[in-house]
Amino acid sequence: MPELLITAAIVIASIAVLVLLISFVCFMRVFYFRSRKPLGEDEYELPKGEIYEVFREDMINWVKQARKMPHEDFEIQSHDGLTLRGRFFEYAKGAPMEIMFHGYEGSGERDLSGGIERCFALGRSAFIIDQRASGRSDGHVSTFGIKERMDCRRWIDFAIEHFGPDVKIGITGVSMGAATVIMTAGEKLPENVKFVLADCGYSSAKEIISKVIDEMKLPSKLLYPFVRLGGRIFGGFDLEETSPIEASKNMTVPIVFVHGDTDDFVPFEMSERMYNVCTQDKKALIRIPNAGHGLAYPVARETYIEELRRLGNEWGI
Repeated sequence: MPELLITAAIVIASIAVLVLLISFVCFMRVFYFRSRKPLGEDEYELPKGEIYEVFREDMINWVKQARKMPHEDFEIQSHDGLTLRGRFFEYAKGAPMEIMFHGYEGSGERDLSGGIERCFALGRSAFIIDQRASGRSDGHVSTFGIKERMDCRRWIDFAIEHFGPDVKIGITGVSMGAATVIMTAGEKLPENVKFVLADCGYSSAKEIISKVIDEMKLPSKLLYPFVRLGGRIFGGFDLEETSPIEASKNMTVPIVFVHGDTDDFVPFEMSERMYNVCTQDKKALIRIPNAGHGLAYPVARETYIEELRRLGNEWGI
């Protein structure tokens, strides 16, 4: 009998160790970002993939222009002690501003430099944020918008404190940044926040991670629980604490969903589903034909700007 108990204990311990090991590997692969080396004067970080090559020159020019423009650097502390950094480009004194959040494995400079051009065309200042574990901000763990939504709220509070109680704010995000701002706006916000712009956001972390696992020809139903467990044990967050699609049902401010209809990473139907369940009266879904992931603005700049201008005039924001 004691031998059976010892054997059972060894088996249980071995299974526990295996579960922890697989969860740790998943955590390191999905959520952990290594230290980032600052870019040199002539170095440019660009998205990887053939679909971005057509816009390579535009993207580099946007970065070059942003580096030359007058700006002010700011930093805040996250709720869990990280120093987060952002760069403010002022259109005009007292102009409305967009606080902008980049995508997974991206940075403010890489993903949002073109957004400065768009903001200025609409008479808005651009406040470009490096999310935790990205760009010039501290940290090594990305949480797919779970902790980032708390960071977004801190940036909103900072903007109101620094720029004054009358400042008008929009929160804007691309990809994971879109998920971040949607989940932020699913909770009560200061009246200063007038709108959300969500460009190619996913409906939930579970859905997008499972999709990527499936595309790797691996069993997502088997592996996703280990990914989630890795986040909980080693990152201190739960991927399913909330989601953009759930937040869309409780949207507190006007929202514009933008998505390219040939996005094969985050499918267009994810934004379509969020739009459909959104209970906010002032909502819009802008479909950009023939635009891949994160390329809605480069593909259709005039349409993008004009649609946002039209909605801003219609909604009074």
